[in-house]
Amino acid sequence: MKLNKFTNLLVIGLVLCVAASGCKSKKPVGVTDLPAPRVGKVPDAGPGAPIKPDQGTTAVPGPSVPEGTPSNPANLHDGWIKDAEALKAQTVHFDFDSSVIKASEKPKVAAVADYLKANKGKAVLVEGNCDERGTEGYNMSLGERRALAVREELIGLGIGATEVDTISYGKDRPVDPGHDESAWKKNRRDDFIVLSPPAK
Repeated sequence: MKLNKFTNLLVIGLVLCVAASGCKSKKPVGVTDLPAPRVGKVPDAGPGAPIKPDQGTTAVPGPSVPEGTPSNPANLHDGWIKDAEALKAQTVHFDFDSSVIKASEKPKVAAVADYLKANKGKAVLVEGNCDERGTEGYNMSLGERRALAVREELIGLGIGATEVDTISYGKDRPVDPGHDESAWKKNRRDDFIVLSPPAK
């Protein structure tokens, strides 16, 4: 009888001991503490498809351009007279998040090339623009890629590299201030500014 009581007490003691050691929280060895999460609000970028690489466009390969064609110096056409109306009808539009010149837009670039060939001594400034979606930095880069794509196309069509300047305005110069696809479609574009040498 005494042995049974002793055995029961021993079993109860062992159970309590195991339970107590199992409840102890020990920090695992070799685990890196994670920083506390930041609390803040991420601004809403608005509706739109996710940004992805150029794809799904009906682009036609353009004329080949010598690799490494340098950009013009920033001050090459300083003081030249700017005309934003002469080639306004030739504005080139792009698909979302794309710098590929669509087949439907290539005749506009060809018309700009024909204009420059017929007006020797003039140059053109290609202004790359984007819609409002995306970060400022991303859109400046995308606008630059769009302007450079048209510059390369013009050079491939026989226009001298020194006759084509480029600039990116990113999302800073929308032609339509709306916040829907109708407005965004108009804002994804390259504009052409004719540059004429100043009168002597």
